[in-house]
Amino acid sequence: MGLRHSDFTSEGRLLAGILVAFLMVAVLAAVDIFSDLREGTTASHVVSESGVFLVGLLGSIFIVHRLVLTLRVARAAEREAVDLAQRLIVTEAEANRWRSEARDLMNGLAVALDQQFDRWALSPAEKETALLLLKGLSHKEVADVRSVSEATARQQARAVYKKAGLSGRHDLAAFFLEDLMLPPDPM
Repeated sequence: MGLRHSDFTSEGRLLAGILVAFLMVAVLAAVDIFSDLREGTTASHVVSESGVFLVGLLGSIFIVHRLVLTLRVARAAEREAVDLAQRLIVTEAEANRWRSEARDLMNGLAVALDQQFDRWALSPAEKETALLLLKGLSHKEVADVRSVSEATARQQARAVYKKAGLSGRHDLAAFFLEDLMLPPDPM
């Protein structure tokens, strides 16, 4: 399990720096203790420097543990990102395939929708609102897409329902989708 440069997140680099600092404290404290013992220092001085050594050593152990956890999380996030990217590629390919297969049908449906909107005498704004409602957008989302207020989007939706003689969003969707959802005719 060798460490690569790309394995270090910003937190990992910070932890590595702190680890080096703790290790340096521990090593310098150990060197000082051995040096003091050769020169015949007091026991209380050795005990206090041993405390510094232990703090450096325990800090190093804690930081190593934290660094390992950080690297595991970073690797897991990288694997998840790769997996999501691969799934996105598959999903985009599937969507493109479906669009390609359904292109003629979609073009015909777009023409049929526009013709029905004309029969209902919808204004261009009402047509756009109706299309967005058919796509499942909320009034707020319709307002955001059209750069109008939510109140305007609601008013335009009510105008669509009134001109179409429908009671609301569900009836609008059912008007166009009811016959599309039938099972294919057996030949």
